Amino acid sequence: MSESVADRVAGGVEDLAASDLLASIRSARLVENQAAADQLMLAAQWADLHPPESIHDAATFSVPSAGHEHEEPIAGEGCPLVAEFCVAELGGVLGVSTVAAKKFIGQALELRHRLPRLWDLVHAGRVPAWKARSVAETTIHSSPSLTREAAGFVDSQVAAVAGKVGPAQLDRLVAEAIKRFDLAEPDPAADPEDGYLHVDPRHVTIDTQEVHFAGTMRLEAEIDMADAIDLDRVLAQGAATQAALGSTESLNVRRAKALGDLARTQTALDLHTTGAGTVAKTESDDRLPAAREVVLHAHFNAHFDASTVGEQTVFGPTGRLEEGQRLVLLDQVRSWCADTRTKVTIKPVIDLNTQLATDAYKIPDRIREQVILRDKTCVFPRCTRPARRCDIDHVIPHDPDAEAEGRPQPGPTQTDNLAALCRGHHRLKTFTAWRYDMVAPGVFEWTSPHGHRYRRDHTGTTAIDPPGVPRPRRR
Repeated sequence: MSESVADRVAGGVEDLAASDLLASIRSARLVENQAAADQLMLAAQWADLHPPESIHDAATFSVPSAGHEHEEPIAGEGCPLVAEFCVAELGGVLGVSTVAAKKFIGQALELRHRLPRLWDLVHAGRVPAWKARSVAETTIHSSPSLTREAAGFVDSQVAAVAGKVGPAQLDRLVAEAIKRFDLAEPDPAADPEDGYLHVDPRHVTIDTQEVHFAGTMRLEAEIDMADAIDLDRVLAQGAATQAALGSTESLNVRRAKALGDLARTQTALDLHTTGAGTVAKTESDDRLPAAREVVLHAHFNAHFDASTVGEQTVFGPTGRLEEGQRLVLLDQVRSWCADTRTKVTIKPVIDLNTQLATDAYKIPDRIREQVILRDKTCVFPRCTRPARRCDIDHVIPHDPDAEAEGRPQPGPTQTDNLAALCRGHHRLKTFTAWRYDMVAPGVFEWTSPHGHRYRRDHTGTTAIDPPGVPRPRRR
């Protein structure tokens, strides 16, 4: 960018001509690409400073497989291991979660050690960092895993075209590397004659990550032929019964509702009428298990969306679905509760701003529930793991010897000294110099080993001041 153009940009973009605007945008993009390349180099150097040792285990990814989880390194064969506790510090300054920081470090190491040609192109400004990272992500998580030689083959092919490959081309390159270096185990299912004998294709998959605005989810299944015929017959019968009962909804909607009835161990025949009335409830109905259980948590929260109409307080028509941290419409909750054989449990009212306490170290269920409802997720900066799957931590550690020695308990088991921490961040707080305080109900201030500080509340995480500004700990 010319000096005159730079001066005008500093004064305001409205004075720039079209050609100058394009030049400025191009210059800004080059600066952005260089900064992204620099971040990759710095992340790799950060990893070099933190090899695993002592209690600092190597950083890994937990990967579900065959019904259980196993640990995988964050980068491929030949890359150095990294201390797990260094990852959170980098995530904090990058403004991302610990998992995202772990992925970023892994990609930097993969590029530097196993994709060196692509690494050089990134730092020469010929390939943008984001594209190189996508290649690294593919080679890290290839199945089967790529050897250094196989990764080198992918590197040479991608570098030859200066990184100009799309996802489909990259997948083909990885497949070629797997074949070329004999990495795949023989697959009897691939036999065109009798391969089908080695594969059971049956499955039922519900996509819980994609929820339609109408409150629906997509289901895909492949089932036994006889089961499919029976299911089709039951759905057709359920849809016909609903129509006979006066439903004006489409056939597809009625079939979907009939499938929901099956999920609750009943069909629409339960609602079948004879004449003007409904068939009487049988004694066997009382012995059937609840088809659906809806647990409603009634509690006070300063962040409720509420308004006043006359003398009444009216709460907004939305709630929070704990599973998946989604919003749910009040009408949806009503429909769940209105279905037959639904067990509705109303939990006791919990005021989230009330101080609950016990003299014991063990946390009673009522206090645990209050902390879970207040925190919603792990309270470490930018962690989103649901609180119900977290440990409940004493912010100031509980001293088991205090009572016997006649000293006040420094870490009481009470609301303002308890927080939800996932197991990984609980270990981080216990075994490293990360520290945090609760400065208000559900509001936490964290300090990293290098002095970076973050505030976590119900709105998310923000950096609150640069390192080097001391602050006394709460006692």
